[in-house]
Amino acid sequence: MSITTRADEIRDEFAFLTDWEERYGHLIDLGKALAPLADAERTEANRVRGCASQVWFVSDAASDNRLHLRAESDAMIVSGLIALLLRLYDGAERAEALDFDARGFFEEIGVKEALSSQRANGLASMLARIEAIAGGELPSAQAGSMGSDSA
Repeated sequence: MSITTRADEIRDEFAFLTDWEERYGHLIDLGKALAPLADAERTEANRVRGCASQVWFVSDAASDNRLHLRAESDAMIVSGLIALLLRLYDGAERAEALDFDARGFFEEIGVKEALSSQRANGLASMLARIEAIAGGELPSAQAGSMGSDSA
């Protein structure tokens, strides 16, 4: 399934959520369903810098030119954002991932406006991490350091 198709499904889901409280509640529910990473995967190399909470992204090696992502956070709202990002990007072709306007998408579904500036910066850092993985800038199975603590 393409990212565009996945985004359409998420748009439909969020169309029924009329205010930020409902969006937060939905994000929390999505985050609760995330599978945890193994302790050995919660490393400094996998940590996403620029997030107020702890966030780790792991990219599994694959020869099919698709993204294979897993992630975790210690914060409920951020876990929900991760769940949305994984729904969009996990299994997607790398080129499509690089072309997709996720920032515009999160504005469109009303999530970005409901985030504090710290959470919005964290979302930007997670998107930058995914773009770096998709662009081959970070190695698989570790998705190493972004090299900067700013978002």
